[in-house]
Amino acid sequence: MKVSTSQPFQIVYSLLEHEYLGYLFESYVVQRNPKGQLTLQHQTVSAKNAPEFADGLDETDFELVALTDQIQQDAVIKEFWPKKTTPADFFLKIYDPEKGDKALQDVICRYVQERMGQILERLQGKYVFIMGKDGEPTWREMEIAPEPASVLFHFRRNDDSTHYFPTIQYQNQKLDFQYKNAVIICEQPAWLLLNNVLYHFRNDVDGRKIKPFLNKKFIVIPRQVEESYFQRFVAPLVESFDVHARGFDIRSERYVARPQLTFSDAPTATVVEEVRPTRRALADSGGVAVASAAISDHIHFDLSFRYGDHTIHNGYDKRVCVKLEKKEDNYIFHRLVRNLDREQEIIRELADRALEVRNGRAVLEKATAFRWLHHHADELARMGFTVHQGSTSGKDYFIGSVSVEVGITEATDWFDVRGTVRFGEFEIPFIKLRPYILQRRHEFRLPNGQIAIIPDEWFTQYLELFAFAEEQAHSLTLRKHHLALVSDLQNGNLATVIISRKLEKLRGFESVEDQPMPVGFRGELRPYQKAGYNWLHFVKDYHFGGCLADDMGLGKTIQTLALLLQRKESGEAGGAASLLAMPTSLVYNWLSEAQKFTPDLRILTYTGTYRDKNVAQFADYDVVLTSYGIVRLDAELLKTYKFDYVILDESQAIKNPGSTTSHAVRGLHSRHRLILTGTPVENSTMDLWSQMSFINPGLLGTQTFFRKEFLKPIEKGKDEGRTRKLHALIKPFILRRHKAQVARELPDKIEHLSYCPMTEEQTHAYEETKSYYRNKILRNIEEHGTASTQFMLLQGLTKLRQIANHPRMADETYEHESGKLREVIRMIKSVVSEGHKVLVFSQFVKHLDIVRASLDERQIDYAYLDGNTRERHKVVNRFQEDEKLRVFLISLKAGGVGLNLTAADYVFILDPWWNPAVEAQAIDRAHRIGQQKTVFTYKFITKSTVEEKILALQNKKIQLVTDLITTDEAIIKSLTKEDIEELLG
Repeated sequence: MKVSTSQPFQIVYSLLEHEYLGYLFESYVVQRNPKGQLTLQHQTVSAKNAPEFADGLDETDFELVALTDQIQQDAVIKEFWPKKTTPADFFLKIYDPEKGDKALQDVICRYVQERMGQILERLQGKYVFIMGKDGEPTWREMEIAPEPASVLFHFRRNDDSTHYFPTIQYQNQKLDFQYKNAVIICEQPAWLLLNNVLYHFRNDVDGRKIKPFLNKKFIVIPRQVEESYFQRFVAPLVESFDVHARGFDIRSERYVARPQLTFSDAPTATVVEEVRPTRRALADSGGVAVASAAISDHIHFDLSFRYGDHTIHNGYDKRVCVKLEKKEDNYIFHRLVRNLDREQEIIRELADRALEVRNGRAVLEKATAFRWLHHHADELARMGFTVHQGSTSGKDYFIGSVSVEVGITEATDWFDVRGTVRFGEFEIPFIKLRPYILQRRHEFRLPNGQIAIIPDEWFTQYLELFAFAEEQAHSLTLRKHHLALVSDLQNGNLATVIISRKLEKLRGFESVEDQPMPVGFRGELRPYQKAGYNWLHFVKDYHFGGCLADDMGLGKTIQTLALLLQRKESGEAGGAASLLAMPTSLVYNWLSEAQKFTPDLRILTYTGTYRDKNVAQFADYDVVLTSYGIVRLDAELLKTYKFDYVILDESQAIKNPGSTTSHAVRGLHSRHRLILTGTPVENSTMDLWSQMSFINPGLLGTQTFFRKEFLKPIEKGKDEGRTRKLHALIKPFILRRHKAQVARELPDKIEHLSYCPMTEEQTHAYEETKSYYRNKILRNIEEHGTASTQFMLLQGLTKLRQIANHPRMADETYEHESGKLREVIRMIKSVVSEGHKVLVFSQFVKHLDIVRASLDERQIDYAYLDGNTRERHKVVNRFQEDEKLRVFLISLKAGGVGLNLTAADYVFILDPWWNPAVEAQAIDRAHRIGQQKTVFTYKFITKSTVEEKILALQNKKIQLVTDLITTDEAIIKSLTKEDIEELLG
């Protein structure tokens, strides 16, 4: 029956009882007659059609219509049952007395009750009716009591039971509600319908506390269950409502709130959070969605307050708390009135001290928790706190005072480390903490069985000390090279240190003392080289191992040779030889430099298949030159000799600590150890560990420790603090000078010869070819003279030069290695890793192709230029401007002139030939106006080949070569029979 909006109408709210959902309201509009009376003409109102009647509705009406919509049975079914169903099927299934879903019933009840409460609190001043049985919405009108009623709960305890009943007062008059057909139409909060009046109550009374008494005078509580009933039911009533008791006491008490913290460990706890359930989850969850997260190795702090003799947990949310006490046959309800302002003040003070308490609880990681307890113990006492451990905690923790005292004393060859840790009355030797600190175990069991938590900061402060120290008979010892660590501990007030004047002087040294040069040294060291020579003495005098890490070309070799000559002249070597291990390709370079600068040193070249494997011969020499390969092969033999020095050149050869080479050199015995390298770190921070562990064993701890505490934090975590720490540990033992740092002391251009031994396969190919051409050419000279052999000689020399570079240039089927290529690639890698740029020249494009293939294999980027290269300027500009592009391969003919390559400060000549002018032109590509750096030039000479012979012949006829001869052909023509025999000898 439609209601006309053109005629007067009234919105009304009608109460009905649903068989399953309980009491509900529906919204209607009712037509008024001309006299203003409500008629029987009515129409339901919902959110869909409410706007039609907007003239007769206010804002509250629109809210009420929306709420009544939500509790209609179709809306309820849709909310809780996403599948299609009929109301009959839904209610019969869910509310079946035997098989029904009780959990879902409870959820639906809460849902309806919540909205009924919201409707009832908005009905004041509205037209409210009880619906008739025929569906008439205005059958009987109701009033809304304008004021809240109050409930007084009565308890009468007698000899055998306790009677319990409520009384209701409204406007100071007792309200007679029992046996009056009263109904509770909403339970939470309670709304009572009595004589067509709707009453609500102060203190959010639960309707279930009144409902049993609508048709009952009282409830009897038998004596045998009264204690449990008093605890579970009566005490909560006393907290929130007015209770009148006879037969037991209710005492309202006020006390000062005294805070207390109870801590307990929670190895596997679950955090449960109640969240708004989704529609689909309700049937399974009962309206509570559980979000859980595991908490392990944490400490729970529970905040509570003592009021008199009673404890109230801070998470309890009521202003009044009731504690039940039974004395003989009597009960006392202590009604404790809390000081919530004081409690909040305490919570704020804890928050100011970094303990966030929420709902009476805080959770901290275990080490942090005990550090917090130790740190704030005095303040907590001042604030009146009692701190104790919970009875449910699985462990008995110590929470007293904690302190540590460490003393470090210099002994003859090491530092003695002793100390005492105090946990309250217990004194524990410092050494006992070693496995705990190294394994990051925080829990230490005291003699009385209690668990002490090692302060978190100790794991940082004493980690390196325990990692680097060695255990000896119930004490710890540190090697002298850990002086920097000892200083750090002293400076941080973490240890008391007693050391000798000599070491004290070392800690405060500002410069290294100047040392006299050996008398027999030929030549003169540049100032920075002299400083390096002095530094080598410095580390030796303190019995430290050293790493001379100058850039390539700065003279690590001659600084070392000067030191070894001084050892000989002073007699400090004691007749023992020093061992120099290096890549095979460097042996002849060392021999050449020694002959040039320190000819008084007796040098043994301990290499080759037919070497004399007898360490007794070392006594006749000052220096033994050998390769890493020989050290590996003869490791057991070499271990039997005590060298003066063991020196490793290009020490990155032992960067892999697990390699056979690393094991072999670490097994050698010597008074002193030294390493030489331009690139102490090539690929990984572990390179550093291996080399430092050779010169100063134990300096960086074990490999496992180093990987965990330095390598991973530095390489993966980019930890600047660990990087600084590592730098501080190694700084005293590394002398590193970059070329730019000593530029003023260098001439504009420095030339080096780099001698490269051939491989066995290369030697075989070379000797075979040399024999063929030697016999053929010398026979031809005998028969026809030198003039007719020039072409044949040029052809033979070219073939031999190619084999000296790489036999594959002359024979494409050659599958073995080349000694020169090994050395070239090694030095390119060194230059690149030091951050320099290099020009690599060759007369043979074939040779450059072989070098290119090797660089590609090692993923080293390069620029390339030969006679076929187009747009040369683009290639040149890219090399000049791209910081990451560090290698430029250039054919000598294509790149000898017309290029400006000042970005490079190294020049490699791979295959020198007669005319030095051509080489000079190549060098001048880098060494020209605009060049800000010293240019280092390396000529690669293959040992025992025509290249070495050409070099000797150049020196012999230097004036001829430089002044008169301008072409290679002219030089060939000038060669005598003796010269040719020398070349092919």
